[in-house]
Amino acid sequence: MITVFLLLAGTVAMFASDRVRLDVVALLAVVALPLCGIMPVQEAFAGFGDPVIVLIAALFVVGEGLARSGVAAAIGARLLRFGTGSEATLLALMMLAVAALSAVMSSTGAVAIFIPVATGIALRLGTSPSRLLMPLAVAALIGGMLTLIGTPPNMVAAAQLTAAGLPTFSFFAFTPIGALILALGIAWMIAVGRHTLPDRTPPAPPGGGWRSMEAIAADYAAGSRIARLRMAADSPLDGQSLAEARLISRHGLTVVGIERQGRFATLVLPALIDTAMRAGDVLLAAGAPAAIAAAAAAERLESLPFDTAEPQLQRELGLAEMLVPPGSSLAGQTPAHAELRRRLGVAVVGLRRQGAPLPSVGADTVLEAGDALLVAGGWEAIARLRRSEPRDLLVLGLPRELAEVAPARRQAPLALAITAVMLVLMIGNLVPTAIAAMMAALAMVVGRCVSMDEAYRAVNWQSLILIAGMLPMGTALERTGGAALIADGLVGALGGLGPLVLMAGLFALTSTLSQFISNTATTVLLAPIAIRAAQEMGLAPQGFVMAVAIAASTAFATPVASPVNALVLGPGRYRFTDFVRIGVPLQVLALLATLATVPWLFPLRP
Repeated sequence: MITVFLLLAGTVAMFASDRVRLDVVALLAVVALPLCGIMPVQEAFAGFGDPVIVLIAALFVVGEGLARSGVAAAIGARLLRFGTGSEATLLALMMLAVAALSAVMSSTGAVAIFIPVATGIALRLGTSPSRLLMPLAVAALIGGMLTLIGTPPNMVAAAQLTAAGLPTFSFFAFTPIGALILALGIAWMIAVGRHTLPDRTPPAPPGGGWRSMEAIAADYAAGSRIARLRMAADSPLDGQSLAEARLISRHGLTVVGIERQGRFATLVLPALIDTAMRAGDVLLAAGAPAAIAAAAAAERLESLPFDTAEPQLQRELGLAEMLVPPGSSLAGQTPAHAELRRRLGVAVVGLRRQGAPLPSVGADTVLEAGDALLVAGGWEAIARLRRSEPRDLLVLGLPRELAEVAPARRQAPLALAITAVMLVLMIGNLVPTAIAAMMAALAMVVGRCVSMDEAYRAVNWQSLILIAGMLPMGTALERTGGAALIADGLVGALGGLGPLVLMAGLFALTSTLSQFISNTATTVLLAPIAIRAAQEMGLAPQGFVMAVAIAASTAFATPVASPVNALVLGPGRYRFTDFVRIGVPLQVLALLATLATVPWLFPLRP
C-alpha cells in the first residue's frame, strides 16, 4: 500500500512538472507497477485492452467522419449564427448543447461529436481550439449529473441504495443539483475561466499560414474581377465544354465554377476542361470588367449579384497562392499554355508582380519568374496542391478554410444516420457502449465517410496511452486497500462533527479519488461507506449517497480523471496544470452547490 502511494505521488509530481510528456509518465507507471511487485505484467498492461480505450479510439473515428462529411462545420455555423459573434454567448451555447447531450448518452461520445465542431469554430474565429475544448469537457462531465443515466456513477449509487433495501433515486432526482452546477459552471467559465484558458494556436499547415480566402483574394484585388453570369436559353455556349468554348482566348474570361440547379438544391461544380455548360447554368468567371461585359453581350450571359462570402461557394470552391520560381519552365508562357486547369484542376484568377497586383490576367499575359499566382478550383484540387506540390510551381499559401473542407460532403446524410443509430444504441443500452462506437466507426469507413488511413490518423494516440497507462494505477490503489483505508479514516474523523461536515468530507474524498481512479470504481467503494456512516449516525442515507454520486462526476482537475479530459488533451494541446487551474475552482463550486441543495431535496433527518 505504501509503495502504491509513493508511486502515485511520484506520478502526480511528474504530471504537474510538465517536464515529461503525459503519455510517457503513464508508461513509466505501467513499467513501475510490476517492477515493484504490485501486480503481474499481464495486469499492468491490462489497461490497453480495456473497453474504454476501444470506445475512445472509435469515437475519434466517428468525429472524423462527421468533420469530413461537413456535419461538424454545419453545426458550428449554426452555433456561430446564434452566438452573435460573442465569445461568451458562443461558449454558453456550446456548453449547454454538450451538457444536454451528455444527460442521455456517454459524455465521451458527446465530446467526440463536438470536438470537430469546436475546432472548426476556432478556425473561423481565428482563435486557438484550446479556448473552447476544455469548456466542452467540463460541460460534458456536468451533463452527466443531470439524469440517472447520465453517467455510470449515478446508476451505481442508485443500485447501492436498492441493494441496501432503501428507497432509490428517480430518473430526474439528479436534475435540480446538476442544473445548478451547470449554471454555476457556465457562469464561472464565462466570467473567470475563459480568461485563464491557454491560447495555444496550432502550427500553420504546410505551405502557408491561416489567412482566410477573403484576405488572400484582397491581396490580388480579385474581388472586382469575379462575376456571376447566367446563360440564357439561346446562349451559343449551351452544350459546349470549357475547352471548346475557349473563353480565355476569345474573351479573356476564366471560368472557375458552375452553379447548376439540381433536383433538390443548387450544385456548385468545379470548372474542368471537359465540363459541359448548359442553358440556365450560372458561370463563376474572373476577368477584367470590360472583358466580362463583352463576353456577356457576345455569349448571351446575364450578370447576377455576387458575394464572395456565400457559404455554398466556400464549401465547393477554394483559392491558393502559388509562385513561379526562378528557372521554372512556366516563365515565358501564358496561363493558357501552362495548362494548369488540365494538369492541376485550377485556373489563374489573379497575379501579383513585384508586390503589386496586375489589373487583369488575360490570354496574352506572359508569366515571369517571381510572379505570385492566385488560383481557384474545387477543394479537392486545392487539397492536392498541399499533398503533392506541382512541378515548376511552389505553393505560397493555402486558406484556413481548407481545414474545414468536407471532402466526403456527399456522405453527410449517411454520417448523420450512423451517428443517430450509435446514439440510440448507447441511450437505450441495447449493446455495450464500446460495441456501439466500434460499429459506428466501421460504418463510417464502409460508407466512405472516412478511409482507413484517415481513421488511423484521426485517433489521438497520446490520449489512449495516457488512459491505458493510468488504469492499472487505480486498480493497484483499490487492491492494496489504500482507497478503503482513506475512506474509513475520513468517516471516523468527521462522523462526529455533524452531517454537513461528513457530507463535505465524503464529497471531497470522492472528488479527489476520481481525479486518479475510475469514478465508477470510486462510487462503488464510497457509496456503501456513505450508507453505513449515515445509518450509524441515525441519518437518512440518500443525501450522502447523492453527494458521492455528484462528486464522482467532478473529474475536472487532471487529464487522467476521465476519458472526456483525455479526448481534449491532444487537440487542445493542454498541460496538466491547465486542468488543475480550471478544475479545482469548479470542484469547489460543485461542493458548495451540493451542500446547499442536497439537504433540502433529501432531508438528512428521517
